[in-house]
Amino acid sequence: MHTFTGVVPPVVTPLHADGSFDKASFTRLLDRLIDAGVDGLFILGSSGEVAFSDDERRGEIIAAAVDHVAGKVPVMVGCIDMETKRVIAHAKQAKELGADAIVATAPFYALGGLREIERHFRQIHAACDLPLFAYDIPVCVHTKLPGALLLQLGKDGVLAGVKDSSGDDVSFRFLAQENTAAGKPLVLLTGHEVVVDGAYLSGADGVVPGLGNIDPESYVKQFKAYQAGDWDEVRRLQDHLTELMRIVLVTTGAVGFGAGVGAFKTALALLGVFESNRMPEPVPTLVDDNVQAIADQLARCGFQPTRTAAEVSCGEYAGE
Repeated sequence: MHTFTGVVPPVVTPLHADGSFDKASFTRLLDRLIDAGVDGLFILGSSGEVAFSDDERRGEIIAAAVDHVAGKVPVMVGCIDMETKRVIAHAKQAKELGADAIVATAPFYALGGLREIERHFRQIHAACDLPLFAYDIPVCVHTKLPGALLLQLGKDGVLAGVKDSSGDDVSFRFLAQENTAAGKPLVLLTGHEVVVDGAYLSGADGVVPGLGNIDPESYVKQFKAYQAGDWDEVRRLQDHLTELMRIVLVTTGAVGFGAGVGAFKTALALLGVFESNRMPEPVPTLVDDNVQAIADQLARCGFQPTRTAAEVSCGEYAGE
């Protein structure tokens, strides 16, 4: 039985310049994360391009991850779709391919109320006996999962935990407090790279940091410092990671997913982990001055790129 605590990066999905899945770069990244001492891996999250992946691509990514990881750490798989039947289909696919846990959001597009959301999670749990984590990301699904509902589903054995990317630190603090009072039926993971120290003070069980693709070692050290009660070290590492997170802010003309995940992919390409920083359609790929800006920020934070901005920007997609 896995605990799913600690540092669980949402693994970025690399693409070749033609948009196909780059398995070689993917396995390099998996090895880099495991070698850094992460406690688990989250495949097909937001950073992993779940919203841009059809069923065939999802299966390709899950199989590559599970086969390569080979049980070294648990693999959580995002089973995210608009309605319950589609999520259940993804969950069954993930289980068949060897996933250790599944992650699902509230249903979206045909928005309902709390009764529909509760039925959604209960039906997923009934259809697939893997541990189920609720992914609270209202910016994408337009529903904030209430703490009372999450806690009840935890008490009932429906949910194993919550991956909180809501940006609502007050609600997270309340949920952590109530979860502790209830005997901790839920594993609570924060998805916010720059306020992890605050989440740990609230009682979080771990972190799912997109920035962990770039600097997994610092997140691992931070979690160990948290476990040891070394709050000065927790804060010191958070200050470093916060400065590194500025790679998502130094570009111009890029927004949302293109600025965030685009910066992560560009950093990994500059560091020689990814073959390219190609983004899924219709998201523009970062090139030229934007790539240089990310390279400069990496250098300011102690990372030395092994490729130049010109080398990263020279793919078939450059200038699109």
